[in-house]
Amino acid sequence: MYGDILVCLDNSAHSITASDLAVAIARASSYSLTGLHVYAARLHNARFREMEDGLPEEYRREEEIKNTREVHDTLITRGLRIISDSYSAVFLAKAQGSLIPAKGMSREGKNFEEILKEAAEGGYSLIALGRLGLGRTETGRIGSVAERVARRARTDVLVAGESLEAGKGITVAIDGSPQSFGGLLAALDLANIFHCEVEAVSAFDPMFHQTAFRSLAGVLDDEAGRLFRFREQERLHDEIIDKGLARIYRGHLDTAERIAASKGARIRTNLLSGKASDEIIKHVRIARPFMLVLGRVGAHAVEGLDIGSVTENCLREAECHVLVSSNGFTPELKGRDSIAWTGEAELILSRIPQFARGIVKGMVEDAARKEGLSEVTPELMRKVRKGMEG
Repeated sequence: MYGDILVCLDNSAHSITASDLAVAIARASSYSLTGLHVYAARLHNARFREMEDGLPEEYRREEEIKNTREVHDTLITRGLRIISDSYSAVFLAKAQGSLIPAKGMSREGKNFEEILKEAAEGGYSLIALGRLGLGRTETGRIGSVAERVARRARTDVLVAGESLEAGKGITVAIDGSPQSFGGLLAALDLANIFHCEVEAVSAFDPMFHQTAFRSLAGVLDDEAGRLFRFREQERLHDEIIDKGLARIYRGHLDTAERIAASKGARIRTNLLSGKASDEIIKHVRIARPFMLVLGRVGAHAVEGLDIGSVTENCLREAECHVLVSSNGFTPELKGRDSIAWTGEAELILSRIPQFARGIVKGMVEDAARKEGLSEVTPELMRKVRKGMEG
């Protein structure tokens, strides 16, 4: 499932767990590990120079300052390299104990920047790092390094919690996007490695459009309401979109089940109702999985987006290991090409606002398949709409 894995080292509890997870994955996939520690010698040296003006006068003479700088620079640089070598030695012993090819390395600079540079230059397929580092605070939910790497990396990122044994099973969030289905494939592979079950969850918000229309009702005057076709839009949402969303997201879970079955696996599914990130976070807190898998971006991502809002929120709040999956997978949609549309039915479909057209089209074609029809007609469209109204 993965090629070479980059493991970020800082000797924190979360970092140690990240290395344990990486070793388990590498052992199963026969790939190598690289342990990386980043140190900031130049930053320490710059800070020391900023403090020189506050030194006692006898230490501010030119010769004394020069000597102090040399001693400080040598101690800091050598000391930090020794620390890096020590972290690497522990990591390499762990990898060698599992007969996994591994190497240790260090880079000087800003931690998250150097991690991202190494990830890009080394062509790693997975970055494993701890949620919190040695600089953790009492109120911190996720460290700045983990959050910045997860946001900027273009490969999969595994953000490890503190304990290797916490939780059971793997939960993967599905929203119909290629990245979410790519995450499902990763979850299935990881489930084989960690000998656990996979649960797919999909969350839709049935109240959003109702809330939006209640808000609009208070600000649109009669003329603006007629121009906006407010009542028609509101009825469209109530009759088709809000009720149809559950069917759409249920369909995503059905697709997830088919993908799992094609891999010889069975998964559990759970349809959640509410704001996606809130519902996923609440579900994870109750279910307490071993790991949560999320696509880097979702179904509504725009070009150039670094990370989706649902993934970002869940990454911060989930109290388990989190895998941010960057790989996409587009499954074949069962039976999509077998349904034809009459000219009159296509004309009716074209009159539906574009933002709702895809949902309506999918619902009507599903109805046609259930009735064994190979063609969509205006009569079928009216029947589907009547069924929604009922």
